[in-house]
Amino acid sequence: MNLDSMEDPMAVIKVIELIAQSERSWEDAVQTAVAEATKTLRDIKNVYVKNMQATVENGRVAHYRVNTKISFLVEK
Repeated sequence: MNLDSMEDPMAVIKVIELIAQSERSWEDAVQTAVAEATKTLRDIKNVYVKNMQATVENGRVAHYRVNTKISFLVEK
């Protein structure tokens, strides 16, 4: 996480972990995680993809899954 880009040197960043999945791609799974987080969080600063995996059905990738860490600014 790049803390240098924060304007307030006393800012506090909180990190939550979310797992999301998509039938299309890992990128879409990450977008899904961020979209879900924005429903209840403000000031999201970044997303770190901790792990990626896929489920396979009938010899083809069925679901792309990502384990993400989402960082957001704690409001004062």
